[in-house]
Amino acid sequence: MSTVSYLDRFFEPIIEAFTPALAHKLIDFRVDPKIQAHIGVLRRKANEGTLTPEEDAEYKDFVEAVDVMSIMQSKARQFLAKNPV
Repeated sequence: MSTVSYLDRFFEPIIEAFTPALAHKLIDFRVDPKIQAHIGVLRRKANEGTLTPEEDAEYKDFVEAVDVMSIMQSKARQFLAKNPV
């Protein structure tokens, strides 16, 4: 079974609790500018191959968090498509 399929199963109880307001908040979520700037530095260092092991772990953690948030935002859009306000 693929990772997304497991995530779908893990998120199902949360998705069942969605409200239109929560779905809109998820869709509108953006990382704050201070974090964006820091991640930009890590991204540049990753492209240059100059990340320390700690920075590499932090950058990978961020990428994983973005992946999960993207899935949640997709689920929120699907919810709103099925439950128009």
